[in-house]
Amino acid sequence: MIRRRGGGRRRNTEPVELNITAFMNLMVILVPFLLMTAVFSRLTILELNLPGPSTESVDPQDQVFQLEIIVRKDKIEVGDRNQGLLAIYPNSEDGDYDYDALSAKLAQLKDRYPEKTEASILLESDIEYNTLIQIMDRVRVEEEIAEDSVIRNDLFPDISIGDAPVSAGGA
Repeated sequence: MIRRRGGGRRRNTEPVELNITAFMNLMVILVPFLLMTAVFSRLTILELNLPGPSTESVDPQDQVFQLEIIVRKDKIEVGDRNQGLLAIYPNSEDGDYDYDALSAKLAQLKDRYPEKTEASILLESDIEYNTLIQIMDRVRVEEEIAEDSVIRNDLFPDISIGDAPVSAGGA
C-alpha cells in the first residue's frame, strides 16, 4: 500500500485567480443608479452682521436713516432708529404675519432711500425660525411678476439681527 503525505490532500501549486467580473458588473449598474436617485440639496449661506455695542454720541444733524424691522408675536413694526416708528402691521385673524404689506412698505422705503442697503431685524425671543427666514427674504429682495417672468430687485441686502426691545406694554 502506498501512503500519501499530508493526509491525502492535494497541494495546489498554481496561484488562484480572483474573478471580479461579477463585482465590476454590479458597480457599473449601481453607481449610475445611486447618482440618479440621490437628492441634491442646495445649501445657501447668508452672511449676517450682528450689531455691536454703540458708545458713540451722534450729532442730531448727522443722523441718517437706519431701518429697523421689529418682529413681535402679534405684529411687525417698521421704523427708523433715529426718527421712531413708521408703520405697524398686526397679524391677521388666523395669526399669520402680513408679509405683503411689509414688502410694499420696504419697497416704498427703498424708493425714498435708494443708496441705503442696511437693515436690522430685531426679534422677540419666542419667534419661530421660519418667520425669521420669511422676514429676511422680504427685506433682502423684492419680487415682481412681469410677463411670465419674475424680476428680483435688491432692497436691503445687508442684514443685521438682534433682540427686540421690550414693548411699552410690559415684559
